[in-house]
Amino acid sequence: MKKLFEKITLPSFLEDTRLRYLALVMTGLAVVDVIIALFIKPWLGLLLFVFLLGLVVATFFALERITESTTKYISDLSYRIKRGEQEALIKMPVGILIFDQKMNIEWANPYLLQYFQDEDILGRPLEAIDPELAKVIAAHQDDSALSEVHWGGHDFDLTVQKAIGVAYLMDITKYAQIEAKAEGERIAIGQVFLDNYDEVTQTMDDQATTNLNSYVTNQMSDWANKFGMFVKRVASDRFLMIAYMRSLEAVEADKFKILDTIRTETSKQNYPLTLSVGIAYGDADLAQLAVTSQSNLDLALGRGGDQVVVREKDGQARFYGGKTNPMEKRTRVRARMISQALQELFKQTDKIFVVGHDRPDMDAIGASLGIRRIAQMNGKDCYVVINPEHLHSDVERLMGAVGKDPDIGNAIVTPEAALTEATDSSLLILVDHSKRSITAAPALFDRLATRTVIIDHHRRGEEFPEDPMLVYIEPYASSTCELITEMFEYQPKGVASLGKLEATAMLAGITVDTHNFSMRTGTRTFDAASYLRSMGADPQMTQAFLKENVDSYIQKNHLIDTIEMIAPTMALCTGEETKAYDPVIAAQAADTLLSLNGIQASFVITRREGNKVGISARSLGNVNVQLIMEKLGGGGHLNNAATQLDGKTIAQAKALLEDAIKTEAEEN
Repeated sequence: MKKLFEKITLPSFLEDTRLRYLALVMTGLAVVDVIIALFIKPWLGLLLFVFLLGLVVATFFALERITESTTKYISDLSYRIKRGEQEALIKMPVGILIFDQKMNIEWANPYLLQYFQDEDILGRPLEAIDPELAKVIAAHQDDSALSEVHWGGHDFDLTVQKAIGVAYLMDITKYAQIEAKAEGERIAIGQVFLDNYDEVTQTMDDQATTNLNSYVTNQMSDWANKFGMFVKRVASDRFLMIAYMRSLEAVEADKFKILDTIRTETSKQNYPLTLSVGIAYGDADLAQLAVTSQSNLDLALGRGGDQVVVREKDGQARFYGGKTNPMEKRTRVRARMISQALQELFKQTDKIFVVGHDRPDMDAIGASLGIRRIAQMNGKDCYVVINPEHLHSDVERLMGAVGKDPDIGNAIVTPEAALTEATDSSLLILVDHSKRSITAAPALFDRLATRTVIIDHHRRGEEFPEDPMLVYIEPYASSTCELITEMFEYQPKGVASLGKLEATAMLAGITVDTHNFSMRTGTRTFDAASYLRSMGADPQMTQAFLKENVDSYIQKNHLIDTIEMIAPTMALCTGEETKAYDPVIAAQAADTLLSLNGIQASFVITRREGNKVGISARSLGNVNVQLIMEKLGGGGHLNNAATQLDGKTIAQAKALLEDAIKTEAEEN
């Protein structure tokens, strides 16, 4: 019987346990059978008793065998586990480093030692052996998840158990290289547009046009071949670009010098051409990439052209170029088309609200009054939305005159009143701005976000309404009033046009934005001023509106008294930390600084209301203040820009400005 049970193989501890219970159950049943048999037939009971005795002996030996087998199994399993742990620490491809509180190395497994060239490192400070690794561990010792780090020419997944002083490093260099290769082979799509091709070629003969086309095509082909891209001319003024991400990164490192090359060389031949480029990447849908690249091209054109906009899907845009004054490229055809499109929108609306930026200047107010008159000429009610609490002295004087004109005065409403009057069929027109963050009526903007028109002369920034119904942005114009003045030529005839006060307000807007026609003026600017003058604009009234009051004059001079040179040709003025200044005063101080000899760019930093610090920036054109302000979250024109900083002191704003100026200088 014992030999029989010795032959039993027990595959697992679980089966051993089952046999134990089975033996106990069988023994219990046998005892019951013996007792019953003794009462019925004694001889049968005796026989069963002998059988039971044999069964007990057999069960005893079986249980002994089971116990021995179980003990051996557990012992073997424990040994294998401990052996596996030891082998893992020594042989598995994960580096393990144990260190004390002072970052002295106490132990490292053999796998990690190979990264130290197997030198003796035990007991020595990690900082002395490998400062790079010491910095990596210190930087990630509080991370709750795996951190991907680079050390010694390799990439690792790092996790640190700070409490027990252990760092685990898994070498993922191979996989990082595969990922980098896949990343480098992602597709980027670009749209390249010749900004002023039509204007340049309309006066050229066929031979000259052919030569120009050949030159541009050759330059674009050489540029594409240099960086391993595909560029195809798809129209006389447009190219399609397809590139891998590694090529795009190389082109970005090169700062898109193709823009400077084509602009410089064509200028030498007296037909200056500029390029605008929109590039998109980061989307597996090629059709969507093409749509995004066109959107980026629109952004580049909206900022004045001669620049590149690169943006990943749902990412921040990166800008290149845009360092020169935009050349006047708009035509009267576009003004007519915008006028007609606006008239069509008027037919689909019940009420029109026109709003300028917060703390409006003469350009914003004049443009608003001009749009109100255009709406009236098309038989529509239009309301000018103005916050009466945020007006500068010149605008207050204008609004005083407007209040005496019942026809115009009744159309002036507050943001709160406009919000209650707005309906789902109303139309909102933003003039002299395109950002919700600076609009005079943000709640009204939110209410009519899907029914918005934008008319502006500032370069378009990243903050922009998602889907406006109509956009008319012309950075080449001197002012928004100039753009709107051109629309009157295409309005219905036989109805009352601009009145004297409205024409004067619009002329004042042009005068302010051009600094008395001394900056950013073109032939179209003087044409617009001439038209307004013919409609009754009064230059003397304009000058009366624009006069400074005594307090503003004193504050401006006080700011100028703080002048300091932060660069050989850059001047900076700063206001008092505890005193809030009107933004118009800061802008006027910046303008005044440019009149001083040797100053090419000026910056004025002042405290604003609402725990904000504002920076007004001006330039004569040699310094691109727009790019500097964009680094601080603002924007504007090449020679006229600004920004606002929340929660900063004057000193902090000054430090940020100096860093932005330094960064811009290094990039160029």
